[in-house]
Amino acid sequence: MIRLAAMLYSLIATAIAGSAVIAVLAAGMISSAAIIYAAATGAVVAVPVSWLVAKRLY
Repeated sequence: MIRLAAMLYSLIATAIAGSAVIAVLAAGMISSAAIIYAAATGAVVAVPVSWLVAKRLY
């Protein structure tokens, strides 16, 4: 199940981090620090999400 979660992480992290960056940009925060924090937060949030998706699929 860890391999499935790792494969799903590459897709889910991209989607969540991208959405977070778009949300930050839409909110008007155009500093590079805000964009980096949003991307990092999206990558961290994607870990449990990918684990839960893998658990449901497995």
